Amino acid sequence: MNTPAQAEDLGLCLCHGCGQACDLSDGAHTCKRCGAALHPRKTNAITRGWAFLFAALVFYIPANLLPVMHTEMLGSGSDSTIVGGVIEFWEAGAWDIALIIFIASIGVPAIKFFSLGLLLFTAQSGSSWARRQRSQLYRGVELIGYWSMLDVIVVALVAALVQLRGLGTIEPRPGILFFGMVVVLTMFAAMSFDPRLIWDDPGNDGGGTDGASE
Repeated sequence: MNTPAQAEDLGLCLCHGCGQACDLSDGAHTCKRCGAALHPRKTNAITRGWAFLFAALVFYIPANLLPVMHTEMLGSGSDSTIVGGVIEFWEAGAWDIALIIFIASIGVPAIKFFSLGLLLFTAQSGSSWARRQRSQLYRGVELIGYWSMLDVIVVALVAALVQLRGLGTIEPRPGILFFGMVVVLTMFAAMSFDPRLIWDDPGNDGGGTDGASE
C-alpha cells in the first residue's frame, strides 16, 4: 500500500509562529512571512519533556506537604495543606469547592504525570501501540492544561470572599507556590513533546528517538 509523502520529504515545514507552509529546499531557516525560526521538529523533544516532568514531580512533593493557605477565624488560626483544605471544606458543607480543589490539585496532576510519562516512554521506545489513541491522549493533556491553575484561583477567590464578608482572614502559604511551579512545569513538558514522534517508525530519519532534527 502506498503511503502519502511527508512534509519533510517534500522540503516543507510548517511555521510555528504563523502557520504558513514554508519551503526549506532553498535553504531558508526563517519564515518569510513572520521571521520566526523554522524547525521541522521540536529540538530534543523527549529529553526536555522528561526534564520538565521530573522537575514537576520533585516540586509536587512539597506542594502536598507544605501548607497552601492559613485560615484565621474567630481568633483561631490554622495552616492547611491541599488535602487538609479539601477535608475542611467538605466538613464545612462546601462539598462543591472541596470537589473542585480535589480534582484540580490531585486528580489533574496525577492524570498529567501518568499521561506525559506514557507518551514520552512510548515515543522514546519507538512503540507503534495505539498511535491514534495516544494522539488523542496528547490533545487531552493539552486541553486540561488550561485548567491546571484552577486550584490557585480557588484559593485566591476564597480568600477574597472570606475577607470581604469579614468572617476572618485567609493568606497563601509556600505550598501554593510549589503547586504553581508544578502546573507551569507540566505545561512546559506538554509543550516540549512533539506528537509527530508518535507516528515515526523506528529508525526513520524524519524523527529519530528524540525529535532533534532541525
